[in-house]
Amino acid sequence: MAWLQDSWDRLMQRMTGGRLPHALLVTGEHGVGKRLFANALAGLLVCERPDMDGGSPCGSCKQCELVAAGTHPDIRIYTPEKSRMIRIDQIRALSSFAVGSPQVAARKVAIIDRADQLNINSANALLKTLEEPADDVTLVLLQESGRPVLPTIRSRCQSLLIGTPGREQAAQWLVAAVKDLDDDSRPTPEQCEKALGLAANAPRLAFEYVTGDFITVRDEALENFRRFMKGQLSVGEAARPFKAMGLESALWLFEGWAGDLARIAAGGQPRDGEAAEMLTFLANHNPAWRAHELLDAIHESRSAGVYNVNPELEAGRLLIAWQKLMPVRRQTAG
Repeated sequence: MAWLQDSWDRLMQRMTGGRLPHALLVTGEHGVGKRLFANALAGLLVCERPDMDGGSPCGSCKQCELVAAGTHPDIRIYTPEKSRMIRIDQIRALSSFAVGSPQVAARKVAIIDRADQLNINSANALLKTLEEPADDVTLVLLQESGRPVLPTIRSRCQSLLIGTPGREQAAQWLVAAVKDLDDDSRPTPEQCEKALGLAANAPRLAFEYVTGDFITVRDEALENFRRFMKGQLSVGEAARPFKAMGLESALWLFEGWAGDLARIAAGGQPRDGEAAEMLTFLANHNPAWRAHELLDAIHESRSAGVYNVNPELEAGRLLIAWQKLMPVRRQTAG
């Protein structure tokens, strides 16, 4: 993933200069490769004979063999579970891991994917580990761009931004990634191009889109959105494909449309060309701040997702918020 190289080189400069932090906050868009970046760093840190000039592990020592098998006991990964948040008991387990001795390597690595999904209790529990780090542990926290991390957490980490590649570089990677798929399931160049547009050039997210059913469900959601805005569907009927894609994907879609609405209002170009006509109509009939109201409502839904809210009800609530942007039809006297 060539677009990761610049961030990797900057991190290697810190490491060779003896400035590797005990806690690193890696930020980037969803689907840009943050987890793979963190995995690569973990493999490098536990390697017995790393090539620091090339920034790569040796690939042949015992540690590298365990990493390749996915069974290295000194690398732990903590991700959101059914609650969609990283729970306090997971952070307690991380704290115990951090203070314990390494089992087979010289150091330990804990990856928190994602740090923006820490709730208040788990974030507070993490603070002690961040404030009193052991010498032989490195914490790697992953954050999606636009998703807040508590200031108390951020201030105790060094930050590293992973940029999103341009369309040409992202397309080259995606074309190479789908080459290994079976002929029957290999997407067309047009489908890859559409997936990249919907993923805002985030290559791994585009790969998920083009190899799954997201695009089909998204097309149905867009058609329902258009018909609902014109009063041709009930809110329950319009919300069904949004429910089918899951809450996070539905919020991502709504967020993209709201962002495009703001771009159009500011004189820019939308990312989702297929929704552009409807969004341009709305932008021409509303002040620019209405787009930010929508984004606030979407963020509220994302926060509510912690409590396992009903995706269909949340989609319906947001559809109604969108419908309020439609101009009121004046009835003429008959």
